Amino acid sequence: MGQRQGEKITGSNPVVVAGIDVGSLSAEAVLLKDGRVVTFSIIPTGADSRKAAEKALTAAMESAGLQFDDLAVIVATGYGRISIPFAHKRITEITCHGRGAFYLDPAVRTVIDIGGQDSKVIRLNQQGKVLDFAMNDKCAAGTGRFLEVMATALEVELENLAALSDQAVRAISISSTCTVFAETEVVSLLAGGADRAEIARGLHESIAARTSSLVYRVGLDEAVMMTGGVAKNSAVVKALEEKLQLRIIVPPEPQIAGALGAALLAWEDCCAAGTT
Repeated sequence: MGQRQGEKITGSNPVVVAGIDVGSLSAEAVLLKDGRVVTFSIIPTGADSRKAAEKALTAAMESAGLQFDDLAVIVATGYGRISIPFAHKRITEITCHGRGAFYLDPAVRTVIDIGGQDSKVIRLNQQGKVLDFAMNDKCAAGTGRFLEVMATALEVELENLAALSDQAVRAISISSTCTVFAETEVVSLLAGGADRAEIARGLHESIAARTSSLVYRVGLDEAVMMTGGVAKNSAVVKALEEKLQLRIIVPPEPQIAGALGAALLAWEDCCAAGTT
Protein backbone atom coordinates (compact mmCIF):
# COMPACT_ATOMS: atom_id res chain seq x y z
CA MET A 1 0.00 0.00 0.00
CA GLY A 2 2.56 2.51 -1.10
CA GLN A 3 0.12 4.94 -2.72
CA ARG A 4 0.80 8.57 -1.72
CA GLN A 5 -2.01 10.43 0.01
CA GLY A 6 -4.23 12.28 -2.44
CA GLU A 7 -2.62 10.73 -5.52
CA LYS A 8 -5.17 9.71 -8.13
CA ILE A 9 -5.10 6.09 -9.17
CA THR A 10 -5.48 5.30 -12.83
CA GLY A 11 -7.90 2.40 -12.94
CA SER A 12 -8.62 -0.11 -15.64
CA ASN A 13 -11.93 -0.66 -17.44
CA PRO A 14 -14.38 -1.53 -16.01
CA VAL A 15 -14.02 0.96 -13.15
CA VAL A 16 -13.61 -0.41 -9.62
CA VAL A 17 -13.84 1.66 -6.43
CA ALA A 18 -13.50 0.83 -2.73
CA GLY A 19 -15.08 1.93 0.51
CA ILE A 20 -13.38 1.18 3.83
CA ASP A 21 -15.00 1.57 7.25
CA VAL A 22 -12.64 1.26 10.22
CA GLY A 23 -14.47 1.03 13.53
CA SER A 24 -13.28 0.31 17.04
CA LEU A 25 -13.96 -3.43 16.83
CA SER A 26 -14.07 -4.26 13.12
CA ALA A 27 -12.98 -3.00 9.73
CA GLU A 28 -14.99 -3.53 6.56
CA ALA A 29 -14.17 -3.07 2.89
CA VAL A 30 -16.62 -3.04 -0.02
CA LEU A 31 -15.68 -3.08 -3.71
CA LEU A 32 -17.94 -1.78 -6.47
CA LYS A 33 -17.40 -2.54 -10.15
CA ASP A 34 -19.35 -0.28 -12.50
CA GLY A 35 -21.56 0.74 -9.57
CA ARG A 36 -22.40 -2.79 -8.43
CA VAL A 37 -21.15 -4.60 -5.32
CA VAL A 38 -18.46 -7.11 -6.24
CA THR A 39 -17.43 -8.33 -2.81
CA PHE A 40 -16.80 -7.26 0.78
CA SER A 41 -14.73 -8.27 3.79
CA ILE A 42 -15.03 -7.91 7.56
CA ILE A 43 -12.06 -8.31 9.91
CA PRO A 44 -11.29 -7.41 13.56
CA THR A 45 -9.69 -3.97 13.89
CA GLY A 46 -7.15 -4.86 16.56
CA ALA A 47 -4.69 -2.25 17.80
CA ASP A 48 -3.69 -0.73 14.43
CA SER A 49 -6.37 0.98 12.33
CA ARG A 50 -4.14 1.34 9.28
CA LYS A 51 -3.19 -2.35 9.25
CA ALA A 52 -6.84 -3.30 9.71
CA ALA A 53 -7.80 -1.15 6.72
CA GLU A 54 -5.05 -2.72 4.60
CA LYS A 55 -6.08 -6.25 5.62
CA ALA A 56 -9.77 -5.61 4.95
CA LEU A 57 -9.05 -4.11 1.53
CA THR A 58 -6.57 -6.86 0.63
CA ALA A 59 -9.07 -9.57 1.61
CA ALA A 60 -11.76 -7.97 -0.55
CA MET A 61 -9.38 -7.57 -3.51
CA GLU A 62 -8.19 -11.17 -3.25
CA SER A 63 -11.78 -12.37 -3.15
CA ALA A 64 -12.52 -10.44 -6.37
CA GLY A 65 -9.21 -11.28 -8.07
CA LEU A 66 -8.21 -7.61 -8.21
CA GLN A 67 -5.04 -5.63 -7.57
CA PHE A 68 -4.54 -2.30 -5.80
CA ASP A 69 -3.85 -0.58 -9.13
CA ASP A 70 -7.30 -1.65 -10.34
CA LEU A 71 -8.95 0.73 -7.86
CA ALA A 72 -9.92 4.12 -9.26
CA VAL A 73 -11.03 5.78 -5.99
CA ILE A 74 -10.84 4.76 -2.32
CA VAL A 75 -13.03 6.45 0.30
CA ALA A 76 -12.47 5.85 4.00
CA THR A 77 -14.92 6.31 6.86
CA GLY A 78 -15.28 5.39 10.52
CA TYR A 79 -13.33 6.61 13.50
CA GLY A 80 -10.10 5.20 12.03
CA ARG A 81 -10.43 6.94 8.66
CA ILE A 82 -7.69 9.46 9.43
CA SER A 83 -5.23 6.57 9.77
CA ILE A 84 -5.63 5.44 6.15
CA PRO A 85 -3.04 7.28 4.04
CA PHE A 86 -3.95 5.53 0.78
CA ALA A 87 -7.54 6.81 0.84
CA HIS A 88 -8.38 9.56 -1.64
CA LYS A 89 -11.18 10.92 0.53
CA ARG A 90 -12.31 10.63 4.14
CA ILE A 91 -16.02 11.05 4.82
CA THR A 92 -17.89 10.91 8.13
CA GLU A 93 -19.65 7.71 9.10
CA ILE A 94 -22.95 9.58 9.43
CA THR A 95 -22.95 10.39 5.71
CA CYS A 96 -21.68 6.93 4.72
CA HIS A 97 -24.11 4.93 6.85
CA GLY A 98 -27.00 7.01 5.56
CA ARG A 99 -25.89 6.53 1.97
CA GLY A 100 -25.37 2.79 2.41
CA ALA A 101 -28.73 2.24 4.09
CA PHE A 102 -30.58 4.23 1.43
CA TYR A 103 -28.92 2.15 -1.32
CA LEU A 104 -30.02 -1.06 0.40
CA ASP A 105 -33.60 0.20 0.67
CA PRO A 106 -34.67 3.58 -0.79
CA ALA A 107 -37.74 3.56 1.47
CA VAL A 108 -35.56 3.99 4.56
CA ARG A 109 -35.90 7.31 6.39
CA THR A 110 -34.42 6.42 9.80
CA VAL A 111 -31.15 4.53 10.26
CA ILE A 112 -30.17 3.05 13.62
CA ASP A 113 -26.52 2.11 13.69
CA ILE A 114 -25.05 0.42 16.76
CA GLY A 115 -21.35 -0.30 16.47
CA GLY A 116 -18.61 -1.42 18.79
CA GLN A 117 -18.19 1.76 20.81
CA ASP A 118 -20.94 4.13 19.72
CA SER A 119 -24.52 4.27 18.55
CA LYS A 120 -26.15 6.73 16.20
CA VAL A 121 -29.55 7.48 14.69
CA ILE A 122 -29.74 9.19 11.29
CA ARG A 123 -32.81 10.69 9.64
CA LEU A 124 -32.87 10.83 5.83
CA ASN A 125 -34.94 12.72 3.32
CA GLN A 126 -36.54 11.24 0.19
CA GLN A 127 -33.27 11.60 -1.71
CA GLY A 128 -31.29 9.76 0.98
CA LYS A 129 -29.55 12.91 2.25
CA VAL A 130 -28.95 13.34 5.98
CA LEU A 131 -31.50 15.66 7.60
CA ASP A 132 -30.45 15.18 11.23
CA PHE A 133 -28.67 12.74 13.51
CA ALA A 134 -28.02 11.97 17.17
CA MET A 135 -24.98 10.11 18.43
CA ASN A 136 -23.81 8.49 21.65
CA ASP A 137 -20.02 8.27 21.48
CA LYS A 138 -19.20 9.21 25.08
CA CYS A 139 -20.15 5.92 26.71
CA ALA A 140 -19.98 2.28 25.60
CA ALA A 141 -23.36 1.47 27.20
CA GLY A 142 -25.79 0.20 24.60
CA THR A 143 -23.06 -0.74 22.11
CA GLY A 144 -21.31 -3.88 20.89
CA ARG A 145 -18.67 -3.50 23.57
CA PHE A 146 -21.43 -3.39 26.21
CA LEU A 147 -22.81 -6.71 24.91
CA GLU A 148 -19.34 -8.27 24.89
CA VAL A 149 -18.77 -7.35 28.54
CA MET A 150 -22.21 -8.59 29.59
CA ALA A 151 -21.84 -11.87 27.70
CA THR A 152 -18.60 -12.50 29.58
CA ALA A 153 -20.29 -11.71 32.90
CA LEU A 154 -23.10 -14.14 32.05
CA GLU A 155 -20.56 -16.77 30.89
CA VAL A 156 -22.17 -17.14 27.47
CA GLU A 157 -20.75 -16.73 23.98
CA LEU A 158 -21.68 -13.39 22.46
CA GLU A 159 -23.40 -15.03 19.49
CA ASN A 160 -25.58 -17.03 21.92
CA LEU A 161 -26.70 -14.05 24.00
CA ALA A 162 -29.89 -13.47 21.98
CA ALA A 163 -30.88 -17.15 22.24
CA LEU A 164 -30.39 -16.99 26.00
CA SER A 165 -32.58 -13.90 26.19
CA ASP A 166 -35.32 -15.62 24.21
CA GLN A 167 -35.62 -18.25 26.96
CA ALA A 168 -36.80 -15.67 29.50
CA VAL A 169 -40.48 -15.22 30.39
CA ARG A 170 -39.74 -11.80 31.88
CA ALA A 171 -36.92 -9.29 32.04
CA ILE A 172 -34.91 -8.29 35.08
CA SER A 173 -34.48 -4.54 34.88
CA ILE A 174 -30.89 -3.30 34.71
CA SER A 175 -30.80 0.14 36.33
CA SER A 176 -27.18 1.07 35.61
CA THR A 177 -26.53 3.05 32.43
CA CYS A 178 -22.73 2.72 32.63
CA THR A 179 -21.04 -0.42 31.30
CA VAL A 180 -18.81 -0.81 34.36
CA PHE A 181 -21.67 -0.36 36.82
CA ALA A 182 -23.99 -2.54 34.76
CA GLU A 183 -21.41 -5.34 34.83
CA THR A 184 -21.20 -5.03 38.62
CA GLU A 185 -25.00 -5.12 38.80
CA VAL A 186 -25.14 -8.26 36.67
CA VAL A 187 -22.52 -10.01 38.79
CA SER A 188 -24.48 -9.07 41.91
CA LEU A 189 -27.72 -10.38 40.42
CA LEU A 190 -26.08 -13.68 39.51
CA ALA A 191 -24.65 -14.01 43.01
CA GLY A 192 -28.16 -13.51 44.33
CA GLY A 193 -29.49 -16.38 42.23
CA ALA A 194 -31.19 -14.39 39.47
CA ASP A 195 -32.01 -16.22 36.26
CA ARG A 196 -29.38 -15.66 33.53
CA ALA A 197 -31.94 -15.55 30.73
CA GLU A 198 -34.00 -12.91 32.52
CA ILE A 199 -30.86 -10.82 33.06
CA ALA A 200 -29.98 -11.15 29.36
CA ARG A 201 -33.45 -10.01 28.38
CA GLY A 202 -33.15 -7.05 30.74
CA LEU A 203 -29.83 -6.09 29.15
CA HIS A 204 -31.34 -6.14 25.67
CA GLU A 205 -34.26 -4.04 26.84
CA SER A 206 -31.87 -1.52 28.40
CA ILE A 207 -30.11 -1.14 25.04
CA ALA A 208 -33.47 -0.66 23.34
CA ALA A 209 -34.43 2.01 25.86
CA ARG A 210 -31.20 3.97 25.34
CA THR A 211 -31.39 3.66 21.56
CA SER A 212 -35.06 4.62 21.34
CA SER A 213 -34.30 7.84 23.23
CA LEU A 214 -31.82 8.71 20.45
CA VAL A 215 -34.49 7.91 17.86
CA TYR A 216 -37.01 10.26 19.43
CA ARG A 217 -34.39 13.02 19.70
CA VAL A 218 -33.95 12.89 15.94
CA GLY A 219 -37.59 12.18 15.13
CA LEU A 220 -38.97 8.81 14.14
CA ASP A 221 -39.74 8.53 10.44
CA GLU A 222 -40.53 5.21 8.79
CA ALA A 223 -39.17 3.03 7.28
CA VAL A 224 -36.49 2.17 9.86
CA MET A 225 -33.33 0.19 9.14
CA MET A 226 -30.80 -1.09 11.67
CA THR A 227 -27.14 -1.39 10.66
CA GLY A 228 -23.91 -2.22 12.49
CA GLY A 229 -22.77 -5.42 14.17
CA VAL A 230 -25.38 -5.26 16.93
CA ALA A 231 -28.12 -5.58 14.28
CA LYS A 232 -27.08 -9.24 14.11
CA ASN A 233 -28.41 -9.67 17.66
CA SER A 234 -32.07 -10.56 17.10
CA ALA A 235 -32.99 -9.88 20.75
CA VAL A 236 -31.87 -6.24 20.46
CA VAL A 237 -33.83 -5.84 17.22
CA LYS A 238 -36.93 -7.39 18.81
CA ALA A 239 -36.67 -5.19 21.93
CA LEU A 240 -36.30 -2.09 19.74
CA GLU A 241 -39.28 -3.08 17.62
CA GLU A 242 -41.37 -3.36 20.78
CA LYS A 243 -40.16 0.03 22.02
CA LEU A 244 -40.78 1.80 18.73
CA GLN A 245 -43.92 -0.19 17.85
CA LEU A 246 -42.83 -0.91 14.30
CA ARG A 247 -40.92 -3.41 12.18
CA ILE A 248 -37.21 -2.78 11.74
CA ILE A 249 -35.48 -3.66 8.46
CA VAL A 250 -32.21 -5.57 8.94
CA PRO A 251 -30.18 -6.04 5.72
CA PRO A 252 -28.52 -9.41 5.01
CA GLU A 253 -25.11 -8.05 6.14
CA PRO A 254 -25.79 -4.99 8.34
CA GLN A 255 -22.14 -4.58 9.28
CA ILE A 256 -21.03 -3.31 5.87
CA ALA A 257 -23.44 -0.37 5.51
CA GLY A 258 -20.78 2.24 6.28
CA ALA A 259 -18.21 0.77 3.90
CA LEU A 260 -20.91 0.36 1.26
CA GLY A 261 -21.85 4.03 1.60
CA ALA A 262 -18.18 5.00 1.31
CA ALA A 263 -17.85 2.89 -1.85
CA LEU A 264 -20.98 4.47 -3.35
CA LEU A 265 -19.60 7.95 -2.66
CA ALA A 266 -16.31 6.84 -4.25
CA TRP A 267 -18.26 5.73 -7.31
CA GLU A 268 -20.11 9.04 -7.49
CA ASP A 269 -16.80 10.87 -7.19
CA CYS A 270 -15.34 8.68 -9.90
CA CYS A 271 -18.24 9.41 -12.26
CA ALA A 272 -18.12 13.14 -11.48
CA ALA A 273 -14.43 13.15 -12.33
CA GLY A 274 -15.19 11.59 -15.69
CA THR A 275 -13.03 8.54 -15.08
CA THR A 276 -15.67 6.27 -16.56
